[in-house]
Amino acid sequence: MAQLTSNTSAFIEAQQYSQFILENLHDYLLPEGMWRDVTDFGSGTTLNIKTVGTVTLQDAAEDTPLNYSPIDTGTLQLTITDYVGDAWKVSDDLREDGSQVDTLMAMRAMESTRALGENHETKFLTAVNSAQTGANLNLVNGRPHRWVGSAAANARTMTLDDFIAMKLAFDKANVPAGGRIAIVDPVVEATLNSLQNLVNVSNNPMFEGIITEGFARDHKFVRNIFGFDIYTSNFLPSLTATEAINASSYGLTSETAAVGDKANVFMCVADDSCKPIMHAWRRAPKTEGWRDNEERADKYQVTSRFGFGAQRVDTLGVILTHPSNY
Repeated sequence: MAQLTSNTSAFIEAQQYSQFILENLHDYLLPEGMWRDVTDFGSGTTLNIKTVGTVTLQDAAEDTPLNYSPIDTGTLQLTITDYVGDAWKVSDDLREDGSQVDTLMAMRAMESTRALGENHETKFLTAVNSAQTGANLNLVNGRPHRWVGSAAANARTMTLDDFIAMKLAFDKANVPAGGRIAIVDPVVEATLNSLQNLVNVSNNPMFEGIITEGFARDHKFVRNIFGFDIYTSNFLPSLTATEAINASSYGLTSETAAVGDKANVFMCVADDSCKPIMHAWRRAPKTEGWRDNEERADKYQVTSRFGFGAQRVDTLGVILTHPSNY
């Protein structure tokens, strides 16, 4: 008698499991070097940093003494504010009865590291936005450093005029031309990819191939717009309150940014003295593992302590845009 599916059901394994484990898809994180790492902060919770202002010259005349004027001084503070971690364990029973457990644990460790990286980038971008005053032009040398995207009324999308205005703002603030970057939401990238008037600046060699290649590649734009190298990030802060900003006197919009709008960041990272944000590790991500004999399990944990603080706002700009319009 033939062996058929009807009389050999015990040998039919309907449920099969592949050796392939599907990984999560993650965003690319921003590169290092966008903040100043503070190295002289080995203990304590708050670091005070002295600052000095600028000197204003006075008219001099023969046989007339000059006025003795003090220079402005102040302090900035950097505080260790964030203490985050993750922990997991694997029991002996799972190791004995399970399959691909070591692979699962390795992927668990990678996911933990990734979560710490995403949290770190989110806190960095939040610190950048918080360095400015909300619902305010944040004027520096007579030019605004914060406004709502200058497209049509209520669109709150970014145009090339915004890049021109931010370039002017940085030029008036004496920001070095080198090291200027922008970190924008992917929706802004879609806006820029769809702008028809990009052909008007096609004589700039940086724009060659823009139609076929698009802008974004591994979270860095492959093009430069008016001196800004542009990155994308899904971790830009969203507004938690409306912001009415009237920048019409400067050729920009008079708009109210809504809750949920994105804060797109412009800044200079030419050197540590230019970077708007400072950062300190009190504990870089550290992984520990140990054996728990009572629970008959291997345990692991990773923890991190760090802090961000604003060190200057004249090399910083923010443009608020709609989270989905492009």
